[in-house]
Amino acid sequence: MRDFLLLGVVAALLALALRRPFVGVLAWAWFSIMTPHQIAYDVYGVPLNLVIAAVTLFAYVFSGEAMKFRMDPVIALILALAGWLMISQLFSLNPENSAPQTDRFLKTLLFILLCAQMATSKLRIHALIWVLVAGIGFFAAKGALFTIFTLGEFRVQGLADTIIEDNNHFGIATATILPLILYLRSQAKTAWLRHGLAACLVLSILAILGTHSRGGFIALALFGIVMWARSHHKFALAAAAFAVLAPAIAFMPAKWTDRMTTITSATDDKSFMGRVDAWVINTKLGVAHPITGAGLRNSYLFEVARTVDSERGPRARAAHSIYFEMLGGAGFVGLGIYLGLYASGFFAAWNVFARRHDPGMEPWKPELARSIQFSLMVFALGGASVSMEMWDGYLILIACAGALAHMSPTKVKQPRFALDQRTQANLPRFNRPRTAPAITRI
Repeated sequence: MRDFLLLGVVAALLALALRRPFVGVLAWAWFSIMTPHQIAYDVYGVPLNLVIAAVTLFAYVFSGEAMKFRMDPVIALILALAGWLMISQLFSLNPENSAPQTDRFLKTLLFILLCAQMATSKLRIHALIWVLVAGIGFFAAKGALFTIFTLGEFRVQGLADTIIEDNNHFGIATATILPLILYLRSQAKTAWLRHGLAACLVLSILAILGTHSRGGFIALALFGIVMWARSHHKFALAAAAFAVLAPAIAFMPAKWTDRMTTITSATDDKSFMGRVDAWVINTKLGVAHPITGAGLRNSYLFEVARTVDSERGPRARAAHSIYFEMLGGAGFVGLGIYLGLYASGFFAAWNVFARRHDPGMEPWKPELARSIQFSLMVFALGGASVSMEMWDGYLILIACAGALAHMSPTKVKQPRFALDQRTQANLPRFNRPRTAPAITRI
């Protein structure tokens, strides 16, 4: 039954996408974040996401929206990163192993490019944010309930066979959407929606605790610290946080407490030192192949790791860091482009927020920009311990930041010695200064 329901929804979305291509982008985002076809067993393995992508690209080209293609720093760096990944693949130390990873990353970047190009209005940007929050929030709510019923005895995992299946990945993805939940709540017009988003925030925090992820816990701590520092009601916020966290932590099992306490003694923890081994291997691969790297995820292979570190080679494993993944896989050049893309999204959001007092700036834009910037900060910290460089979630935020900067009003130069309105009214018509209206770029 669920299979026919899913196919019916997909068919309806594709029909709408032929007329409005952005519907296809939203469907693509839904499948990328939630992968709903994995819970519909009869269509599991059917490449519905490829069908959605093909229809969306067809509609994008033939609707004429492709003729409005614009270039800005975010888009330029998306294209540069995609181009460099293809060059890195050409010089890969094991092309067969790195090819599927490169293909996957390129498809993700194509989707992000469409997001950046087509998110041209408040409705479209909000729709993307809602898909991201609802997609992760759904699994976070399930995870929180699982944590409550089992008193935290078992780890919360993400959906199987996805990038957020690992408990660490899922915890950091959930922490990343927390600022966005608060933003959507501030924009909600109805009480039931505000209450629902508040519940989603609390459940997401419980789900992060339930993952037993130290990286997720650190990302959650950063969220709390920044929220407290920015708040005008510090005592009330601290009291609310204590009311949520104190009972939750009190009921978590002893093994959860033991695991979290190892954060302060990381050098004595075998798991952490295993990550250090992986970081060393990827650093050495980056130094040995500084231009193109060894190829994406090739550091996972024993024979590749052994070429630069015979001692750590037998323990070759995931890099456990978005930064070391890019360094080992695409070299220093690829890492530089990747960091440039991240910085371009961060500072695009910063620029919008810094101009919050400009004439014509709608209040929602700087508020969203600040939330995106906050989310990117959380992910930048959490991403230092997980291999999530291909995750769509934070890349969607970078695309939205670039689109938001493009939509922001252009400053209009005012005359140095401006006359007041009464003086202008008393001047002869032909002597009145001409003032340009505020320009808003949509």
